Amino acid sequence: MSAQPSLILTRLDVQRLERLLDSLDDSTPGVLALQDELDRADQVVGHEDIPAGVVTMNSRVHCRELATGKDYHLTLVYPKDAGPEGSVSILAPIGCALLGLSVGDEIDWPAPGGRTLRLKLLAVDYQPEAAGDFDL
Repeated sequence: MSAQPSLILTRLDVQRLERLLDSLDDSTPGVLALQDELDRADQVVGHEDIPAGVVTMNSRVHCRELATGKDYHLTLVYPKDAGPEGSVSILAPIGCALLGLSVGDEIDWPAPGGRTLRLKLLAVDYQPEAAGDFDL
């Protein structure tokens, strides 16, 4: 894996995600990875101070797998909201990896079958904070 991009998180997302983690057992898939991501955040800012091109909870994003050019349109959600096409749980490896990224960042995504895909964040199509939707 290459160097991890810096992460910017909102205080509200951190508080909500820490509550989620407190409600789950450490053996739940994704819990330890999410805790690691929260711990490595470079900046934690108020929801009014988050740049529009940063992935927050309930953001809709456009990513591209660099090797194949395949595009993904994903919405980062809490586990209870996962399921519909295109929604990805914060506890899934790709969900956890997306949180806090900025447009232009690239990440390694562990894919099924032991492969690693390289994804680039092309756009944040919708970010609740930029839209003024603070209570999602």
